[in-house]
Formats: sequence, structure tokens, C-alpha cells
Amino acid sequence: MRESLFAECEQRPLAEVGVSAVARRAGVGRATFYLHYEDLTALAVDACADVVHAAVDALHAWQTDPAALPPVRPPAALAGFLAHAAERAPLYRTLLLPGDGGPLGERLYRELRARSRAERAAVGAPRPDLVASAVAAAFTGVLADWLHGEFPADLADPAELAERIWPLLVALHRAG
Repeated sequence: MRESLFAECEQRPLAEVGVSAVARRAGVGRATFYLHYEDLTALAVDACADVVHAAVDALHAWQTDPAALPPVRPPAALAGFLAHAAERAPLYRTLLLPGDGGPLGERLYRELRARSRAERAAVGAPRPDLVASAVAAAFTGVLADWLHGEFPADLADPAELAERIWPLLVALHRAG
């Protein structure tokens, strides 16, 4: 059903996609759809769960040693993640509202905060809760606003955004 939803969203916005179209494309009945999902938004958030894990992994891709300092340049995985997000921007914009709201924003924030907090706590870094919240909120908010076109054209490129957001996230880590 996930792939069917993505295929439907390539042709039209999520708001115009129906359960019947997704179920038909997936080769299942509507009843089967509703056994697994409350509505299309629930399926969409579930289908986008991989993007949440990819985002969290991209931000932590540089860590081979939890006690090591972050590099000056962002990990390549961060720009790769942003490029992928740009490819599916219409769907993600529906689920990740400006300022980091929406069901995908909430999930991304929770998972990023949990990973950041756990890693800081594991190495005895100060203020793991405060820093984890700040990093998760900053990244989720910037991603949402970027997907919604809230930034100038010079930040439209995923690699450029990665270069610009990385020092902000590192500064938040160091501020703690």
C-alpha cells in the first residue's frame, strides 16, 4: 500500500488521492486498507517512516566514536537525505507543515530528540534533554520551512542547505 500511495501522489496531491485508488493499485480491498490504517494520512505517515529514520541517520552519520567532535563539514548523508526529501516534497509538504507541525513533523521531532538525547547521555554530555530538544526542533523546523519554500532561492539546493544548517546544529550541540 505504501508504494501505491507514492505512485498515486506522483500523479496528484495527497488531498486528491482516494482510499479506493490506493487500494485498487495495491490489489487489496478497501476493507483491508481500513484494517491497517485509519485514513490516508495514517498510511502516508507510515509510508514516510523511512524518511524519518533516514533524517536521523543522516544527522548522525559522522559518528563513529560517540565522544568525537562533529566535523566542520556536514556528512554527505545529510545532503543526500535533503535531495531525497526534495524529490518527494509535494507529499512531505502535506505531512510536515511549516514550523515543524503535522504528523510527519511530530514523528521526526520525537525520533530525532530521542536519538540525540540517548547519544548525549551515553557519553555523559551535559544537558542531554535541552540540547536534544533544541536540535530536533531546529532541524525539523528548518526542513519543514525549506520544503514549503520559505527560504531564499540560494538555499533551494539540498547540498547548500546541508552546508548552512550543519553549523547551526553543531552550535546547538556545543551550547549545551
